[in-house]
Amino acid sequence: MWSARRLARTRIAGLSSSRPDRSLRSSQSADILSLVNEDQVEWELHEALGISQRLGFLGDRPIVEVIEHARAFVTALDGVSGSVIDLGAGGGVPGLVLAVDRPDLSITLLDRRTKRTDFLSRIVRRMRLEHVTVVAADVDDAIRQGHTGFDAVVARGFGPPELTLRTGVRCLGEPGVIVISEPPRGDRWDAELINSLGLVRVPSDSRVVCFTRECVR
Repeated sequence: MWSARRLARTRIAGLSSSRPDRSLRSSQSADILSLVNEDQVEWELHEALGISQRLGFLGDRPIVEVIEHARAFVTALDGVSGSVIDLGAGGGVPGLVLAVDRPDLSITLLDRRTKRTDFLSRIVRRMRLEHVTVVAADVDDAIRQGHTGFDAVVARGFGPPELTLRTGVRCLGEPGVIVISEPPRGDRWDAELINSLGLVRVPSDSRVVCFTRECVR
């Protein structure tokens, strides 16, 4: 599989090797600039997650695979607009990947460990992710501070299923979507718990599990 950088270079070469008339030059120049920018952002994302890994905030899985897995969250949030909170975001996944792929969203990266939020804050500044807010707090404090009513909640490795789901509901607005990483070892989700929280499980990529909550008013 080609990397984003190699693909971008190939597409740029294809554009540059052609001899467009003047009416196409402006649009092709814009296309080339867009590809270069996308290539740079993708490189910065790889670099950021590599640093996270070296600091011990991520496991030793290849960064390309980490990003590919995180993009299952991006797919699950297709059609969602507004605000998203990443619970336990310290390693940068899926929050940073989501921030790169969905700059239209307002994203909050929440973690109670200041070493990790300090790292995230540096990365957010370096990558100029102006639509991202980093919050250093536990969930209870964050909710008291007003970090609730989100259009979507995402979580990867936040905690056991019941804790993650109950916490997600506390942060979620109506309607809203919760997307949680799903390890490949069977179904972990209790139907009675899902119903009691007013959630509905919906089909999703096998790497994540997705729940929705409709307006009850």
